[in-house]
Amino acid sequence: MHIFEALMLVCFGAAWPVSIRKSIVSRRTGGKSVGFMFIIFAGYLSGIANKLLNAPGDPVLWLYVLNGVMVATDIALYFRNRRIERTEERRG
Repeated sequence: MHIFEALMLVCFGAAWPVSIRKSIVSRRTGGKSVGFMFIIFAGYLSGIANKLLNAPGDPVLWLYVLNGVMVATDIALYFRNRRIERTEERRG
């Protein structure tokens, strides 16, 4: 296990629950960049692929998976919130 890689993933991962909460509570897309989130998600997928191919037993793999799931959740919430915003625009 690479301790500094794990620490980096823990630090990056600590921000996603806050972002997810903001998406749930605000029901808005403001301040979010779906393009940025897709780039981050692609990075986590690359990390997962690297671990599966080169170090399949490394527990750091699960940090990539956890972070990837959180980013995917925030992406899904972005599209939910965009739908909510469009519905509100049509009504009002």
